[in-house]
Parts: sequence; C-alpha cells; structure tokens
Amino acid sequence: MKSITLLFLSVAVALSGAPEGKTVEYKIAGDQYEGYYITPSPKAPLVMIVHDWDGLTGYEKKRAEMLADLGYAVFAADLYGAGIRPTEFKDKHARATELYQDRGKMRARLKGALQAAKKQKANVDNAVAIGYCFGGAAILEFARAGADLNGFVAFHGGLETPEGEDYSNVKGEILVFHGSADEGVSLDDFANLAKELEQHKVPHEMISYSGAPHAFTVFGSNRYREDADKKSWQRFTQFLEEILD
Repeated sequence: MKSITLLFLSVAVALSGAPEGKTVEYKIAGDQYEGYYITPSPKAPLVMIVHDWDGLTGYEKKRAEMLADLGYAVFAADLYGAGIRPTEFKDKHARATELYQDRGKMRARLKGALQAAKKQKANVDNAVAIGYCFGGAAILEFARAGADLNGFVAFHGGLETPEGEDYSNVKGEILVFHGSADEGVSLDDFANLAKELEQHKVPHEMISYSGAPHAFTVFGSNRYREDADKKSWQRFTQFLEEILD
C-alpha cells in the first residue's frame, strides 16, 4: 500500500510539474532561522534534513528536491541561524563546535525546526529525520533526545555518544551509512555505536562502504564516491518505504 501511495504521488508530481521549494523563516528563542520546504502533496510523508557543518546550502536543497520527486515532503532545517552559512574552515569548525559543546542548544534547534515544519502543515506524525556529516551527528542526538519520529538516518556522520547520554529513549529505527576509509570517524566508533544500539535494543541497520572517505555523498567534491552514494541512496529510499505509512 505504501509503495502504491508513493507511486501515485510521483505520478501526480510528473503530471503537474515538479514541486517548487520555498524558504521558510522561523524563530527559536527569539533568534531567526531560515529553512527550506518542498512538498508534492499536503499528506506526503515528511523527511527532515539536517545540514553539514557549512550550514543549509544548495546540497541539502538538491537532496530535498530528489526526495520530493519520489513523493516525499521535505523540510531542510537550519541549525545555525538566518544568513549564517560559513565558508571558511575555521568558521565551519566554530559553528559546529558550539553545538557539539552545548547539546541542549542543539536539541532545542532540532525541535524548533520540526515545529517549523509542522507550521507548514507537514505530516510530522509520519516522518523521518536524516543528516549529513555534522547533520548525521545531530540526527543521532535527536534520536537520543527521544524525538517521536519513525526513523533516524545518518550519512557519514559523527558516531560518538557524549558522556552522560545513551540510547535508552530512542523511539524510531536507526540507519547509519559510513565510509570505511573515513579518517575522522573510525571503524571503532562504528562498532561501538552498534554495541550501544544492541545494548539498548534499538532497531538498527549499519552499513559501511569500502574505500569511501568522509562526505562520500557530496556531489562534485574530491571525496565523492559514486558507488557508495548510489548504494546508500538506494537503501535509504527503501528504508523510507518500509517505515513510513
């Protein structure tokens, strides 16, 4: 039934033309943020995307459009703030580190983004959250925070669990895609996460790709690995069909 519904939505999109995304301004604790929303249908299942450490850019918007073409609504969150899209290494590092060091703030911004999606009439009761690199780490934080979502998907994200946290409150399934050649996130981190998820009986699937470095899904970069990107995307979209109504 889910496949038939998504097929119907995809056909509807094809007949009516591709859906158009829009910028969504929203506030969290008085500060302004700027997300991106696109949907082929008001009732479409929702995918919330969390960006890499360079902020919400054309990359996340491209992924959102790819998902909209498959029949999903997508809200690309902004965890940094309106107009904050760092381009220099030191600035990217500083922005990401601020949230790594203040997990309460990270959780508040994730929750605020989901509320912003809800205000767009997005179907937050039938939703999955995904993230890339820094966003992948943020997605796992959202899972540990007990966010009431169907699933959480991390693409080449940080996998370590902060001191004092665990996976005892997770409410959805977890899917992790990792590059075996990632020099920043080790295979030991990958194995330790698997042990934690098993310890807390969290339904999960974890896949590693040989020769794939960190950020292996980023189009046009020297780290891009087409084979790992295509395989992870295929499994990801199958996962969406499996856990979304």
